[in-house]
Amino acid sequence: MDHIPPWAGRPGRPVFASSYPRHHEDELFAALDLGTNNCRLMVAAQTSGGFRVVDSYSRMVKLGEGLHHTGRLADTAMERTLDALRTCADRVGRRQLKDIRAVATEACRRAENGSTFLDRVKAETGFDIRIISGREEACLAVESCANLIHNPRFGPPRNRALLFDIGGGSTEIAWVRVDPFRQVQELIGYLSLPIGVITLSEQFGPGSSHDPGCYKEMVAYIRQSLQHFESVHRIGPEIRRRQTRFIGTSGTVTTLASLVLNLPRYARAAVDGSLLPSASARRAVRMLQRMGVHGIEKHPCIGPDRASFVLPGCAIFEAIHDTWPIEDIIVADRGLRDGMVLRMIRKAGLPPRRYQRSPMLGPIPFQHSIQATGS
Repeated sequence: MDHIPPWAGRPGRPVFASSYPRHHEDELFAALDLGTNNCRLMVAAQTSGGFRVVDSYSRMVKLGEGLHHTGRLADTAMERTLDALRTCADRVGRRQLKDIRAVATEACRRAENGSTFLDRVKAETGFDIRIISGREEACLAVESCANLIHNPRFGPPRNRALLFDIGGGSTEIAWVRVDPFRQVQELIGYLSLPIGVITLSEQFGPGSSHDPGCYKEMVAYIRQSLQHFESVHRIGPEIRRRQTRFIGTSGTVTTLASLVLNLPRYARAAVDGSLLPSASARRAVRMLQRMGVHGIEKHPCIGPDRASFVLPGCAIFEAIHDTWPIEDIIVADRGLRDGMVLRMIRKAGLPPRRYQRSPMLGPIPFQHSIQATGS
């Protein structure tokens, strides 16, 4: 994340002055995450407990659509993405920023025209987006979830944490050593599996996840891909000794949590930091399978844009949990943007302020464990 130039502003467009009085505590940081499926922007200000979100934007762009078959980013996908990035440029252009970081992940890592596309992005929007490695992606995910790793309301301290992030083009697995007394964590090993909800769907064919036989093939395929990581790190024995916390940070696990909670519409405050028993998660998967394509599209926590990727994500989740059967999953609605903002704040060396704690990273109000629903 070092040596990334600050955002110069969208070419041909002035940078607007901030619309509110400037104070030291109002130092703003922006983080842009360009993924295989989504383009996400966050603008945040430091608080005594971490940061508070000033502005947030997310759009499904499907940048990696067709990549599995062609090895290239498609013209239509790049145009969709550029349109979203222009919106992001307009939003950050209206703020005075202390710092900004912008990263791209698996789609641009894998595509032969990924770097060329990002050169065009810089020319047209001003964003200097850096392609990060799978290891860096895993580290940022761990950093964003640090306070969940150490949170005492999830039970006695553990000396290990296993974190998974199911993306559009890849799935990151992070195996973490935890020091509960010093409240620090260290990445022991990581796996950047080039399988995500888009790539899996394209590999097995559209709609294949709704066929029970194909779905089982998906799970078995991913489970086989995890075996080498397990044989190297021997995570299973740590799980059996009850020394591991299990954290899921992806649209798949937050969707499962929202279904189990029976939310009328998705609510981050209800989902982030909740504890999802694995039995409840499995029942939610079976519920989705019974709902079928149209039922998933109509669900208020999913919608038609995301519907085709829900069951491929569930297949990845089930393969992970088959390999590492930990009882409870800590659900995290946070990701690379959160990790980037925390790094920028730390690099800036700003003193802590005495005002409202961040709802994003401060202590999370107690929520009961999510109970199983369905049959």
